[in-house]
Amino acid sequence: MKIIISHTNTDFDALASMIAAHKLHPDATLVITTKQTSLVKQFLTIYRDTFEMKLDDDIDWSLVSEMIVVDVATLNRLGNHAKHLNLDDVKVTIYDHHPKSDNNIIADHEQIEEIGATVTMLIEKIIEQNIQISSLEATLFGLGIYTDTGSFTYPNTTEREFAAATHLIRNGMNLSLIQKFSVHKLTDEQDDLLNTLYFKSNSYVREGLKFVISYCEHPKFIKGLAVVAEKLLDVSSANMVLCVVKMKNTVFIVGRANSERINLIPLLSKFGGGGHREAGSASVKKAELSDVLNDINKYKDLLLTPSVIARDIMASPVKSLTPETTMVDAGEKMYRYGHSGYPVVRDGKLVGIITRRDLDKANHHGLGHAPIKAYMSTELITAKPETTIEELQSIVINHNVGRIPIMDNDKIIGIVTRTDIIEVMHSKQLSEALKKPKLDNLKELMSTRLPESTYQLLKDISKSSGESHVNVYLIGGIVRDLFLDYPNDDVDITVEGDGISFAKQLVEDYGGTIVSHESFGTATWTHPNGEQIDVTSTRLEYYARPASLPDVERASLKMDLNRRDFTINSMAVRLNPRSFGKLVDPFHGQQDLRSNTIRILHNLSFIEDPTRIFRAVRFESRFNFKMDSQTLTLAHNSIGRIKDLSEDRMIGQIKALFNDRAPSKAMLRLFDLHFWRQFDIQDECRESSTIHVKQLEGIYDRVFEEEYTINWINYFAIPFYQSEVLDKIEPYLMSRGDRKFIQDVKALMNQSELLEMETAWELHPKLKNYSNEAILFFVTARPDTNAEPIVDYLVRRQKLVNYLTGEDMINEGYKPGKYFRNILLALEVAVLNGEVDSRESAIEWLLKNHSKS
Repeated sequence: MKIIISHTNTDFDALASMIAAHKLHPDATLVITTKQTSLVKQFLTIYRDTFEMKLDDDIDWSLVSEMIVVDVATLNRLGNHAKHLNLDDVKVTIYDHHPKSDNNIIADHEQIEEIGATVTMLIEKIIEQNIQISSLEATLFGLGIYTDTGSFTYPNTTEREFAAATHLIRNGMNLSLIQKFSVHKLTDEQDDLLNTLYFKSNSYVREGLKFVISYCEHPKFIKGLAVVAEKLLDVSSANMVLCVVKMKNTVFIVGRANSERINLIPLLSKFGGGGHREAGSASVKKAELSDVLNDINKYKDLLLTPSVIARDIMASPVKSLTPETTMVDAGEKMYRYGHSGYPVVRDGKLVGIITRRDLDKANHHGLGHAPIKAYMSTELITAKPETTIEELQSIVINHNVGRIPIMDNDKIIGIVTRTDIIEVMHSKQLSEALKKPKLDNLKELMSTRLPESTYQLLKDISKSSGESHVNVYLIGGIVRDLFLDYPNDDVDITVEGDGISFAKQLVEDYGGTIVSHESFGTATWTHPNGEQIDVTSTRLEYYARPASLPDVERASLKMDLNRRDFTINSMAVRLNPRSFGKLVDPFHGQQDLRSNTIRILHNLSFIEDPTRIFRAVRFESRFNFKMDSQTLTLAHNSIGRIKDLSEDRMIGQIKALFNDRAPSKAMLRLFDLHFWRQFDIQDECRESSTIHVKQLEGIYDRVFEEEYTINWINYFAIPFYQSEVLDKIEPYLMSRGDRKFIQDVKALMNQSELLEMETAWELHPKLKNYSNEAILFFVTARPDTNAEPIVDYLVRRQKLVNYLTGEDMINEGYKPGKYFRNILLALEVAVLNGEVDSRESAIEWLLKNHSKS
């Protein structure tokens, strides 16, 4: 016997999931427990006959051989009959959306995902299998989603619930019935209980969140304590309520929360309960209320999960102004660095804050040359590094400030802006990334994934940094590639200070030589073992105009990282002895590496430097990553800026792109971004370009025995060729070899008769002077071309040996003349055909086929 069952005290998600599972398993019997919520009972009073179900009391449990369990994964919540089953003899499938626990049934198959409602994943399967549902079924499924997500307001709600609801609307979901059965109206008994719990409660505030623990005893059992808890959460303005009520001889605990910082499960599990992070329950039989309350107080610290704190999101170190700075100079710095305010510091002490609004007012009155001390705000609202994001939000709201200096021992160590707080509070991905355990020290990765000699060099650099008292960091792509375990020989370090001086110190300490570039503050140190380390000073780059080369000046590490292209390239590793290996990741690049995401750091990134679009495509192709939606949109919008680049800069990026690991993928991605349109190459050529590049890559392995890298110019030229605008590639041909390749391709384009030839005798005279690359490009350009004769010819041509020269012919008694060329050409054809395979056979062939007269 195959049954579908859910938990006792059946709610709408449980009932809806049972009916949805029955759509997927119509041969199963629906079994419902005798205990249901009051609203489910009301619903079934009307619609019971529509769904053929049996009570768990009415089936023969000895016949159960397969069980489909929905909206629950523990045996003790399936009712008195199911909990006594011998599961060794029963096949079990589980669909559930509650967090996994150690008490879960060991199932043959399970789908457990922490989403808004269990019925969501079953609706997805119904859609996938194209199963039809009735209007009533759609409404019941909707009740499951609406009630378990608080009408899409609970934090556990995902986009999958919205997608499922869209399908239900299309299939007749009745919103009037949803409203009728999803709104809880308190009975008189429940209303009295709510009032009692409201006045019998203890509350406390922890890290900006309000917690309420309400308790009472009641002589008889009152249903719907969960409904009472939800109402109490509303009326108490708390972030969490625990209702602890002893009814008869059992203490019931029901919790509700409205903050992602709170997780009820760890506490409720101490009492054998469970549920969701924000909604759960437990019950303790034959217990005293006072004992349970004492235990709750003992375990209440488990409720609060780690918060994002000021130290996680603050900008550090902080750029500051002095009180004597003029309003004009302050405005220029705000424009240059993109800040809307600055802390004002005198002798290391914070004395004020100056904002863009203050500057605007001063400029309006013609006071641009006045010192900022006359207009700065001196009522300072500050916070500590451990201040939580919730407390920071309260500070911004209560004091109407846009930035909060972060102080440690009266010293400003960072600053948090209103924008930083909004980004965390309203970006679930970022908030989760900050809370998620991260790898914050890369010492072990460095020791295991870097060559031993490179790791030792970094240890040496660490020692020198300690002796020189400067902060030194490993930066650039090598940090990214440490996470990806991807080889990278480019070792870049940056110094908060004078990079050239530190490079000279390395030469003094360990030998070798340096080549420095004073204007850029950079140097390359070549170690005696031959390894090279690029040394820079932390710096800021700003652009006087779009697509221009940047102006450079010294800056903090945070600003140095902020000037980079993508979050995954904006990480650094401390090399100083006391913190060797510590990751510096202000823009959450580690999280984007985990999610395979390419993300720019600010919205003008592609405008300032359009070459970053090519790098985004290169990293997508190399690592199989994807630009996030905002980055992709901005790349689309900025693609026209590429025409502002010089030919040299653009081709430098194109070469890097097409000489990387996945050039064909990159070439096609540029179609998505409409890059090719600026050369009058239409999107319609994408299909023919796709065919061309696949045929080209496929044919190289057949022609060349050893691995052969296709030159970048092939990929760049394909869209031009397919769009019949090959002449427009001319300005971008920077080398003699590239120009020769295109000339050869153009010449071959006018010799379509080559595609009809089948023998070396026909082909060799025509193709002798063309490169293999040009011939292969030409022969793979059309999908219907019979390339076999030419491929066979090129394979043989790889092994062609010129056994004789004109001088050899003279030595054999032949008079010099122009006819030598024709004879030697004919000899090459004979070699290609296998008729000649040595110098001796070549002389024999010559004497036999050509007289000396």
